[in-house]
Amino acid sequence: MSFDPDCAALVARLRELNLPRYETMTPVQAREAMAATRRAAAIVPPAIAEARDIVAETSEGSIRARLYRPGSDAEPRPTLVFFHGGGWVLGDLDSHDILCRKLSIAGKANVIAFDYRLAPESRFPAAVNDAIAATKWVFENASALRLDLRRIGIGGDSAGANLAATTAHQRRDEGFRDIAFQLLIYPAVEMSFSFPSHGLNAPGLPVLGSTMLWFRDFYLSSAEEQKDWRASPLLAKSFVGLPPSYVVTAGFDPLGDEGAAYVTKLSDSAVPVFHRHFPGQIHGFMTMGPQFPTTEGALFDIGRWLQSF
Repeated sequence: MSFDPDCAALVARLRELNLPRYETMTPVQAREAMAATRRAAAIVPPAIAEARDIVAETSEGSIRARLYRPGSDAEPRPTLVFFHGGGWVLGDLDSHDILCRKLSIAGKANVIAFDYRLAPESRFPAAVNDAIAATKWVFENASALRLDLRRIGIGGDSAGANLAATTAHQRRDEGFRDIAFQLLIYPAVEMSFSFPSHGLNAPGLPVLGSTMLWFRDFYLSSAEEQKDWRASPLLAKSFVGLPPSYVVTAGFDPLGDEGAAYVTKLSDSAVPVFHRHFPGQIHGFMTMGPQFPTTEGALFDIGRWLQSF
């Protein structure tokens, strides 16, 4: 197995730079490093018809969000409720602004991205509770937001995909079958981190097995919580009745095996699922900017899938 050309160039550059790894920092330092990297990249976000900040008043308190529309709010289209990645410790509306714009444009869909409480300041299940409350708020306010209530889906990348997957289970368990689809981009779904891919340990890769351990130890308060299905949705009792799903996995990713296992669980429960695997890519490639032409192809395919709802 080898890197895709775009991925290989970035990994070579990262090896040259030999930047401090997140797992050698405090959470505050890691957040500052992520923001600094974003500023240094100075990538101009793609233009979109609407991108405005809103606040959702939920049972968990006020949650910041950003609403993206690729066209007029009078046009009916799907809506993706999106939760950002960052290991439950990093990330915000700005870190994933470009990805959300691209998803909106490619999918001809509205996107509502939500912040949520981060660890270690707010540990599990705070982020999960925020995601569930935010999704409930979207359904309850669909008319005011000019959204098609029948075409609201959920998704995220990495830790955000974990929150989306858990929310889909929880909403189904509460008797709702209204989530139209779920988009899970290299999802974290099993917190024991026991799959072989978690042994990934190569210089220059942004996320290794050790990185995920660093994230997990700030997010969870005990080893027992690893077995809680809300933290590890792969352990949920039933997958029957979950929404049609699109799952992205990557070859050089500690989460690759658990993402594939999640696809199997969905498929075995007769849930329509499309699995797109990128063997030559790394965790996080969807937010790596112009260094990754592969991302554009992935976005095109995801967009075509979103348009089908």
